[in-house]
Amino acid sequence: MKSLSMTKSRLVLALLAAGVVGGAGVGLTSGRHAQAAIAADNPPALVTPVIGSPDFSAIVQRHGAAVVNIGVVGKVDANQAGEQAGLAGRGLQGLDPNDPFYEFFKRFGIPGLPGGADDGPAMPSRGQGSGFIVSANGVILTNAHVVRDASEVVVKLTDRREFSAKVLGSDPRTDVAVLKIDATDLPVVPLGGARDLKVGEWVLAIGSPFGFENSVTAGVVSAKGRSLPDDSLVPFIQTDVAVNPGNSGGPLFNARGEVVGINSQIYSRTGGYQGVSFAIPMELALKVKDQIVATGKASHARLGVTIQDVNQTLAESFHLDKPQGALVSSLQPGGPAEKAGLKVGDVILRLNGKELVASADLPALIGQSLPGEKVALGIWRDGKTMDLDAKLGDADDKAAVVAKADAADNKGRLGLALRPLEPQEQRQAGVAGGLVVEGIQQGPAALAGVQKGDLLLAVNGSPVKDVAQVKAALDHAKKSLALLIQRDGEQIFVPVRLG
Repeated sequence: MKSLSMTKSRLVLALLAAGVVGGAGVGLTSGRHAQAAIAADNPPALVTPVIGSPDFSAIVQRHGAAVVNIGVVGKVDANQAGEQAGLAGRGLQGLDPNDPFYEFFKRFGIPGLPGGADDGPAMPSRGQGSGFIVSANGVILTNAHVVRDASEVVVKLTDRREFSAKVLGSDPRTDVAVLKIDATDLPVVPLGGARDLKVGEWVLAIGSPFGFENSVTAGVVSAKGRSLPDDSLVPFIQTDVAVNPGNSGGPLFNARGEVVGINSQIYSRTGGYQGVSFAIPMELALKVKDQIVATGKASHARLGVTIQDVNQTLAESFHLDKPQGALVSSLQPGGPAEKAGLKVGDVILRLNGKELVASADLPALIGQSLPGEKVALGIWRDGKTMDLDAKLGDADDKAAVVAKADAADNKGRLGLALRPLEPQEQRQAGVAGGLVVEGIQQGPAALAGVQKGDLLLAVNGSPVKDVAQVKAALDHAKKSLALLIQRDGEQIFVPVRLG
């Protein structure tokens, strides 16, 4: 065996040598010159020492006992129970509607999930999740969706003891819930923060995937401040830690053994882990926990705006250097934003000095604030920046809505037949001025999604009351226009690429 190994080594060396010398001396010299040229144009690569994966066994031994299994009993209608029984061949293998992650799977349109009306008799249903102890007197953190609509919650410790738990409160907007069990001298987890987490850093999850209690999985931080398409107020930590139904509500540890997040959701097309999981940052979870312990509920602020993303076409229309921020497409009458002086067409670039990269950053930051707080807004208006101060309202009154518009690469003229709105039509639509789209032909506006019957209220943020104003804006436009369209009472900026 040893001689065979030596033979293979020599064979490899011989082949490598042949590859170098095979081009004769000239080829070798040319190769050296080429390598020298490449080295001159490129800085030396950063050499990172190769080390093994971290050993998380000490963290598990020290803090694993503070991670609990949570069993819930609720109700499910007969129609859903019947559909649920047929899920095995469609990817979710009979996932219970009260099981952790059920709502997330349904929200993302996972094939095979039932969605029928709740018109059958209620039947008992069981589900389970995870949680972790943050106070020796029995305060436990988990996800709100784990205990949603639960009539009974049972907490099982690693020493096999079971306790009936009281739900002190839950906050669907952040998916955080606080439980309390009647026990003392319990083990607790050390709490850290996600602020100091680095992308690429090792993290560890402990939970009960599919009911397998205190299962341990590890991975790295894939991204931070991730917004999900579910109107969430959470800037999620994205990881590649294997998380499955039952892990929901469990802790995410850093390599120092501190809990930095609550495992909450996964993105999956099959119902199981596919390499993308999300955790709620601990700073946000603790803020919600403190409110719930003190008052029984969590409060979130609102700004009173409808916003949308700024894509490249809209950025060009508003003369922004790059596509970023949150574009204001409508204001709540009398709301905090309107009182602060915000206008439709403003682009919010900063909140309290923090830059907004995407529009979803705004509701996440606003939602973490408290009603009555004052915030400093950095906005873009008429080709220049300005600052405004706003006093936030209460999200329980009316939450901000994020609207979205897709970019379209179109060429040619607008292709719209427009006429000014009559005074009676303006009153009915609740607008001042504007034009109605009476006809549309193939062109940039049609390809961008404008439809017959839409109301055109503004172009590039400037209100329009007649066709001449639209033509003037079109004459001054270079590559694109941003049309403020109202349809079915909703307003949104539509980016139109002119060519």
